[in-house]
Amino acid sequence: MGIRYYRPYTPGTRERTDVDFSEITRSEPEKSLTRSVHRLKGRNNRG
Repeated sequence: MGIRYYRPYTPGTRERTDVDFSEITRSEPEKSLTRSVHRLKGRNNRG
Protein backbone atom coordinates (compact mmCIF):
# COMPACT_ATOMS: atom_id res chain seq x y z
CA MET A 1 0.00 0.00 0.00
CA GLY A 2 1.72 3.11 -1.23
CA ILE A 3 1.14 6.85 -1.31
CA ARG A 4 0.14 8.57 -4.54
CA TYR A 5 1.51 12.07 -5.11
CA TYR A 6 -0.09 14.54 -7.51
CA ARG A 7 1.64 17.02 -9.77
CA PRO A 8 1.13 20.64 -8.66
CA TYR A 9 -0.68 21.93 -11.75
CA THR A 10 -3.01 24.00 -9.54
CA PRO A 11 -2.41 25.44 -6.06
CA GLY A 12 -4.95 22.99 -4.61
CA THR A 13 -3.02 19.95 -5.80
CA ARG A 14 0.38 21.16 -4.64
CA GLU A 15 0.42 19.17 -1.39
CA ARG A 16 -2.22 16.57 -2.33
CA THR A 17 -1.55 12.92 -1.53
CA ASP A 18 -3.79 9.85 -1.52
CA VAL A 19 -3.42 6.30 -0.30
CA ASP A 20 -3.01 3.80 -3.14
CA PHE A 21 -5.03 0.61 -2.59
CA SER A 22 -4.08 -1.05 -5.90
CA GLU A 23 -2.05 -3.78 -4.19
CA ILE A 24 -4.92 -4.98 -1.99
CA THR A 25 -7.95 -4.46 -4.27
CA ARG A 26 -9.06 -5.92 -7.59
CA SER A 27 -9.31 -3.94 -10.80
CA GLU A 28 -12.79 -5.24 -11.69
CA PRO A 29 -15.74 -5.64 -9.28
CA GLU A 30 -17.03 -8.99 -8.01
CA LYS A 31 -19.63 -10.28 -10.48
CA SER A 32 -21.92 -11.75 -7.83
CA LEU A 33 -22.25 -8.33 -6.16
CA THR A 34 -23.18 -6.38 -9.31
CA ARG A 35 -26.29 -6.21 -11.46
CA SER A 36 -27.08 -4.66 -14.82
CA VAL A 37 -28.75 -1.27 -15.21
CA HIS A 38 -32.03 -1.27 -17.13
CA ARG A 39 -31.66 1.58 -19.64
CA LEU A 40 -35.33 2.14 -20.55
CA LYS A 41 -36.69 3.34 -17.22
CA GLY A 42 -39.90 5.32 -17.52
CA ARG A 43 -40.14 5.07 -21.34
CA ASN A 44 -43.04 3.85 -23.43
CA ASN A 45 -43.29 2.96 -27.14
CA ARG A 46 -43.02 6.66 -28.13
CA GLY A 47 -39.74 7.15 -26.39
